[in-house]
Amino acid sequence: MALDPYRPYPDCYDELVDAHGNARPQALAITRFIMQNSADELAARQAELDRTISSMGVSFTVYSDSQNIDRAWPLDVVPRTIAASDWERTSDGLKQRLQALNLFIDDLYNEQKVLKDGIVPKELVLNSKNFLAPCQGFQPAYGVWANICGTDLVRDGEGRFLVLEDNLRVPSGVSYMLENRTVMKRVFPELFAETTIGPVDEYPVRLWDMLASLSPRDDVTPRIVVLTPGIYNSAYFEHSFLAQQMGCLLVENHDLYVEDDKVFVKTLRGPEQVDVIYRRIDDTFIDPKVFRKDSALGVPGLIGAWRAGNVAIANAPGSGVADDKVIYAFVPSIIRYYLKQDPLIENVPTFLCMDEKERDHVLANLDKLVVKPANESGGYGILIGPRATEEERARCAAAIRENPRNFIAQPTLNLSTAPTLCEEGVLEPRHLDLRPFILQGEKLYCTNGGLSRVALRRGSLVVNSSQGGGSKDTWIINHGS
Repeated sequence: MALDPYRPYPDCYDELVDAHGNARPQALAITRFIMQNSADELAARQAELDRTISSMGVSFTVYSDSQNIDRAWPLDVVPRTIAASDWERTSDGLKQRLQALNLFIDDLYNEQKVLKDGIVPKELVLNSKNFLAPCQGFQPAYGVWANICGTDLVRDGEGRFLVLEDNLRVPSGVSYMLENRTVMKRVFPELFAETTIGPVDEYPVRLWDMLASLSPRDDVTPRIVVLTPGIYNSAYFEHSFLAQQMGCLLVENHDLYVEDDKVFVKTLRGPEQVDVIYRRIDDTFIDPKVFRKDSALGVPGLIGAWRAGNVAIANAPGSGVADDKVIYAFVPSIIRYYLKQDPLIENVPTFLCMDEKERDHVLANLDKLVVKPANESGGYGILIGPRATEEERARCAAAIRENPRNFIAQPTLNLSTAPTLCEEGVLEPRHLDLRPFILQGEKLYCTNGGLSRVALRRGSLVVNSSQGGGSKDTWIINHGS
């Protein structure tokens, strides 16, 4: 079944059609719909989708120098389809990766065998701003520090999933994955009726169960709260959404206090002890007694209560030590070291600028590489060499020479594409990535697919919503369904 007149980019893996222009088996249903309906009908569905998002209040915040702007969440009407057979191995690889990373973090804050055995350079970890000395000697429930992980995946020219980066501190985006599915069910009820699509709506229940498994008190129903920086945070929509979906209190720091190394939340019925905090605040802001004294977001004494074992915090403070693009380069070795297994998903090839030989290669090939700072997120600070100006490359080279530990470089990948509805109802290929969400507490869980982010500008590789990107609903589909 060919989809005319859609034409994928050359040398890119397109997720809807193969190299001959024929629909991939997992994409037959959406391809039939596109072929059997006019461009006007697809545009009408997009308009209906946009109205639904607006009425539901699904938004995100864009920060600028002068103002913060709330915008409707950008969702493209054409879903991304992935074969269930491809996803099964990918899901297993994501679980494997998180298990190894948690063993790594637990080791770093305790025996540090991985450093003594030379698997990861000692100075790389101990000199990192993300290695938090007050966390040393602590052992969280099940030895798990990063309970919620959002791992960014891309597909190369052959369609293989590769890990682009791990997000282990306060990964965001899962609420948009859930809302995308809710909206698409309303707009395409016939496709959901005739196609077996892996569900995602169980995530809030899975998240609550995982958080509850961390509770230090097993004789009561755990009191779980979601700790937010407040309404001006760009992910506040997600904080309030997840709290509502789990039936938990959404709290700010002034709603909590610590007494006798226990955390309490103020309620209309009086103070109640808190067992688990799902924190959406960066590590060093959560307790001004221990970390940043100028933090207006933290709860004084929280780290003491956590270390006393009277409250669980997810993700645990200090888990960001593994959320570092330089540490990322060592994850395959970390998997082999702790699990005695080969990685099920490969990394994107990575050059470490802290290594003199690799740094020289990067500096000599800035026009061909993507350069990333070690600890930025949201697409900020990235240099895409082939599309950068000489001036931009010169500034990047100077920054690398000044602080080589802070940069990695990777080849410019031909990210996979999928049809996206563009101006005048035309379907054009756009590059995309995928952020699945993996939970680890007493058990391991991985979402069916995740949040697909798409670069809405022709040829762009930048998918972040803060940088002008959009999203797609991700359908995990059995062949022949």
